Amino acid sequence: MSTVESMKKTDELPAAAVTKSDEEWRQQLTPDEYAVLRKAGTERAFTGEYTDNHRTGVYRCRACGTELFRSDTKFDSHCGWPSFFTPLAGDRVIEREDRKFGMARTEVVCANCHSHLGHVFAGEGYGTPTDLRYCINSISLTFEEEDK
Repeated sequence: MSTVESMKKTDELPAAAVTKSDEEWRQQLTPDEYAVLRKAGTERAFTGEYTDNHRTGVYRCRACGTELFRSDTKFDSHCGWPSFFTPLAGDRVIEREDRKFGMARTEVVCANCHSHLGHVFAGEGYGTPTDLRYCINSISLTFEEEDK
């Protein structure tokens, strides 16, 4: 079984722990954050605040604060978005099929609030321990630097 076939994917989302009305999300998030997190948009490549972040810490969902990724799993993919080879824990994200724009991809959403984070790709040859690249929008994240 290939890495792509073995990735946990689902079309149906389980109930979210954090639920808000569309209006509540619009009040909480900026228009750009809302477009990405709630409407599955994408920020422009090489514009995100965390693309070149090399500090030590934890990346959280901007919408609900759930810890998603650690800096020790972040790597330089030079794709224009922050890239990670694994989430903090497998149950922190949900992966589901995305067939928008005439291509098959795997969307990554926050398991806690179902906000869109980005996509995950397999088999690109980056030499990471998982051979996966979680390509995540900076605008979907906040960063909490670790105390030194």
